[in-house]
Amino acid sequence: MAANEQHYTLDRPSFDEGPKILIVVAPYYKDIADDLVAGARAEVEAAGGTSEVVEVPGALEVPTAIGIAERLGDFDGYVALGCVIRGETTHYETVCNDSSRAIQLLGLQGLCIGNGILTVETRAQAEVRAGVQNKGGGAAAAALHLIALTRRFGGARGGVGFKPLGEDTILATGGTTV
Repeated sequence: MAANEQHYTLDRPSFDEGPKILIVVAPYYKDIADDLVAGARAEVEAAGGTSEVVEVPGALEVPTAIGIAERLGDFDGYVALGCVIRGETTHYETVCNDSSRAIQLLGLQGLCIGNGILTVETRAQAEVRAGVQNKGGGAAAAALHLIALTRRFGGARGGVGFKPLGEDTILATGGTTV
């Protein structure tokens, strides 16, 4: 982001019941991760929500942890945080692409996820994004907006794909039950 650019930011959503958010962070660069988490927590609290933080070894483990929490936990949404700084090998591309792709796939399955995994060229870029630009707060805001949208459209339906017909639906359509 150029210093003189202005970007539009959506108003913070409001909730009748505050959302419960899981923040999953890869603290490989601990100081940067701490700034990201602080921004995310502040945004969740400002929206009347609560948050829990879990740490995982690296950015590749963040989507797996979110998937586990979705199956076994009770969260309205998730914030994925971490930092990947380009090194001398192609490992950077693998970590950036695969973690982002996995988070996107979870989102397409109906999970409300804000992706705040920084992918940068230098530590200085990461420090600015985690601190001054508050990308952790931005990722939490994204998750909160998705939760608000989910609630607006009637809540979670238990995943994607075909929804099994219940007896009431079958009878209402003139079918019979077995």
